[in-house]
Amino acid sequence: MKRRTLLGAAIAGAVMTPVFTSGTARAADPGPSVTKKGTTQLDGQAIFFVSYDGLVNNNSFQKNGLLTYKGYQYATWYTSTGNAVVGRRVLGGSSWSTVTLSHVLKASDSHNVISMGVSKVDGRLHINMDSHSNGYFYVKSVAGLMDNPATTGWTASVLGSVQTSMDGLALTSQFTYPQFISTPEGKLQLSYRVGISGNGRNALAEYDGSTWTALGEWSSSTGTYTSSHGSSTARNMYLHGIDYDVNGRLHSFFTWREQNAAVMCNSGGITNHDTGYVYSTDRGRTWRNDAGTVVGTTGSSDTVAVTDSGLVVDSLNPDHSLMNQESQSTDSSGLPHAIISYVPGRFGQCTTNYVNDRTANGRAFHVRKNSSGTWTKTEIPVVLNSSQRTKLVLDKYDNAYAIFPYGRIAGASKSSGYTDWTLLYDGSGLNAFGEVVIDEMRIKADNVLSFMYQEKSSGTTPSALHVVDFALPA
Repeated sequence: MKRRTLLGAAIAGAVMTPVFTSGTARAADPGPSVTKKGTTQLDGQAIFFVSYDGLVNNNSFQKNGLLTYKGYQYATWYTSTGNAVVGRRVLGGSSWSTVTLSHVLKASDSHNVISMGVSKVDGRLHINMDSHSNGYFYVKSVAGLMDNPATTGWTASVLGSVQTSMDGLALTSQFTYPQFISTPEGKLQLSYRVGISGNGRNALAEYDGSTWTALGEWSSSTGTYTSSHGSSTARNMYLHGIDYDVNGRLHSFFTWREQNAAVMCNSGGITNHDTGYVYSTDRGRTWRNDAGTVVGTTGSSDTVAVTDSGLVVDSLNPDHSLMNQESQSTDSSGLPHAIISYVPGRFGQCTTNYVNDRTANGRAFHVRKNSSGTWTKTEIPVVLNSSQRTKLVLDKYDNAYAIFPYGRIAGASKSSGYTDWTLLYDGSGLNAFGEVVIDEMRIKADNVLSFMYQEKSSGTTPSALHVVDFALPA
């Protein structure tokens, strides 16, 4: 498409004053709060190795490593032997039932996560796992398993055999980042990356209750991006998430990662730049920029590219160690929210070691679209103390919660325009390693914030894996 245009002027400052509108929450609505309900142990000896600064059981980009459906909660992980395990419990119960799959983790790579999804149209559990720019492994349960958990045995036979395709559909030989999303009609879609870091494309597949179909790629790796330091002609779009809202619109925030390090001020940084946003009104077949203009068609030669106009909602050059694959959500009105993080310019205009610099000076920001159609960004006044990612969830009152590395939780109220971010839980007693995996579906089920975390260890010594639950405002 045409010339690249930035929308970042709308949110140019590090902290913006929100615009109050008729969508502001009623004064009677409670603000954010968390009350710890309890912790359960999934595995006392889960696999532990640090790769790409993270753990394979707790990489926050694994959509639905923990999920709730029809009164049961499901979790999946690798145990100390590398075996893939799936557990379930009655929602809020103290004990988990587990099934060990006939698959063993093939590489000590934290990208090789396990993700789950539910096809509501036939009540099946789907699992995709163990891939980083190569082949994946797939499991599809018997029909009705998720609809009738109390009367269906929890055994390997009901989960099904491990496949190396989606029921015969190969998709790609360079597969990474599986994320399952349920469509409003009850179909199941699979988002994934084709290619490699710095030279990859996002793609979608869809399951209709009987057959998987490849919808195709929807983002481009080509085109020229030029910074003040140099240019790059290859990249990939890293998603902060992909989610349907209450109105059936599909949202995705993203950042670009360039292949050529020449775009950076220093080779110790990371080439991520800009926060972009697109949405789809036709189940991911076409993609629109914030102004509503179609900028890409899935499965065609015209996919979303770095040179397209109107994609960027917060502009940032590659010199601030912007994190990829952070987090997003949508509120009760269907408005998109995201968490992004980087090293603000007040700490310097050139990061030279992204792990050290993000740990020392990184900050997270809440980016959201207002009901008036403008964008607002607010800095969250909690020091990252980590190079890793923060998760975002919204409660039934649209209060926002940021779940930081080590299980720390901050919150902000809708009634304040999300300006009153404060630390609600400091993570004490968890001994969490870093990133956590959120149960995105449980909040709507019983108003509980539930996340999976793994205890700190060293080397390759296994450690305990837990799920902790927090009650949100009633």
